[in-house]
Amino acid sequence: MNSTSKIRNFAIIAHVDHGKSTAHVDHGKSTLADRLLEITGTIPKSKMHEQFLDQNPIGREHGITIKLAPVRMFYNGYMLNLIDTPGHADFSYEVSRTLAACEGAILLVDATQGIQAQTVAHYITAKKEGLKIIPVINKIDLEAARVNETRNQLFEVFGFKKEEILEISAKTGKNVSNLLNEVLEKIPSPYGNEKNSFKALIFDAVFDEHRGVILYIKVFDGILDKNQKIKLYQNGTESIVNDLGYFSPSLVSQKSLSLGEIGYIVTGIKDIRQARVGDTVFIKDKEITPLPGYFSPKPMIFFGMYPKNSADLIKLRQSLSKISLNDSSITISDESSAFLGNGFRVGFLGLLHAEITKERIEKENNLEIILTMPQILYKKEDPGIFYEPYVRLLIYSPQKYLGSIMNLCQKRKGKLIDIKYLEDNMIAKYEIPYSVLIKGLSAELKSISSGFASLDYELIDYRIANLSDINILINGVLIDVLSEKAYKDEAASIARKKITKLKESLPRQQFRQIVQGEIGGVVIAREEIPPFRKDVLAKMSGGDRTRKDKLLDKQKKGKSKLLQTSKIEIPQNALYALLKEN
Repeated sequence: MNSTSKIRNFAIIAHVDHGKSTAHVDHGKSTLADRLLEITGTIPKSKMHEQFLDQNPIGREHGITIKLAPVRMFYNGYMLNLIDTPGHADFSYEVSRTLAACEGAILLVDATQGIQAQTVAHYITAKKEGLKIIPVINKIDLEAARVNETRNQLFEVFGFKKEEILEISAKTGKNVSNLLNEVLEKIPSPYGNEKNSFKALIFDAVFDEHRGVILYIKVFDGILDKNQKIKLYQNGTESIVNDLGYFSPSLVSQKSLSLGEIGYIVTGIKDIRQARVGDTVFIKDKEITPLPGYFSPKPMIFFGMYPKNSADLIKLRQSLSKISLNDSSITISDESSAFLGNGFRVGFLGLLHAEITKERIEKENNLEIILTMPQILYKKEDPGIFYEPYVRLLIYSPQKYLGSIMNLCQKRKGKLIDIKYLEDNMIAKYEIPYSVLIKGLSAELKSISSGFASLDYELIDYRIANLSDINILINGVLIDVLSEKAYKDEAASIARKKITKLKESLPRQQFRQIVQGEIGGVVIAREEIPPFRKDVLAKMSGGDRTRKDKLLDKQKKGKSKLLQTSKIEIPQNALYALLKEN
């Protein structure tokens, strides 16, 4: 099929809510993808299973898509290229590049949940890319469905005409065929020029240990054949096309990829970091203008990652190396702690990215891992002056929780930018430090709104941060993994909380333990754990007072010596409990 008029490239976008303290709310993206695969006959019913496109077991367990999955379908003489996208804010750049590879999108809204924060964020991203958006209300078969209310929300928030909003049940398949027909009629065919030199967008890449890096691409100009020499624009990497083809969803080889098609290129490149999402691939020695919107996503949050059993260090290193082959956004460097031993400093895009990676390592390698407290990527441009990342926060909630939400955001250093009222709901925009977001803001928001509020965020800039270093010491020894940077106005209370928790967690020793919280060289919190006391007079049946005083004095001097010379040891379970609380 060469005519682009018979090609439709589209994605499914929806809100995905993920958090340790909340239930996962999936609006049905993967279920809808399953029905489309069934109706188009791409996958026989005998081979179908739930979340067919989501091959990541961690994602399947959480009920969320954490890795995009393209598939080519054929329906009524049309070629349909669908990309099932990740929905979480941690992967927002991957979502934006996926949408850049499409001409249209299905905006899926759960009839039991209504519009939520990421629905708005994804809609804005899709509109920026100039996509044709088809509004769809899902789960109309459920008793809890609020179809009329959800339709009104889509009209008020986005301005969709009520008659153009489709109502489906992805689970039962009701009206999904009608949705496919809407895709054929309303989503435009790809644009470009087949006579121009080949140019394509990389919207994803994976590493295959036998074939090297496999690029996921959308062709914007020209035609590419096997064995041609290609080049990646941003870093100049060159390669030969060993194979190419499309997704069904497994890889299906073909002779060429032409204008408008979505497919793959097997490159033989051995380092996935050379193939960045958003880059432009073209024919070597040809002059082209790169596709717009490229940037290299950088880690926003860092954790120390240590094996619970120090003997598993090599196993952890191998596991991280294996994961980094397929995830170029992860950064890894060696790190050591006086209390946890040798480990690694690992950079992630966000908390969910870190949690998914940790779970994958533990399950695939039967490892137990300790993550230290999350550390933000601060910039230091002037001596002693730090700049911290700020995000634009989008909160969607029923109006009755507005007062509580405003109090919470104000308390957590948020600046209100705008509020939009929609019948019984509202959308609030805040600018807030990223560090506040990762330290429990989402959980607090869920708590004060009885689980109804949702949020999305995007990085906007870096601003001066008034920070202090909190150092935790036991008998004068710095506990490196418990030390951190904090806002000056909050540092004292954080230090006191840590000291109190340490006193509760540490077992008594034969020597006195002095636990201190220090800010700027000044001790602002102190607790003392008394030693065990041995009754050195127990064997004395008599004697004068002088003998007793000598024994007590000897014991006192011995304990004083222990205080100076004994090695500080924090039990793993006590340290682990303290780290999990942060």
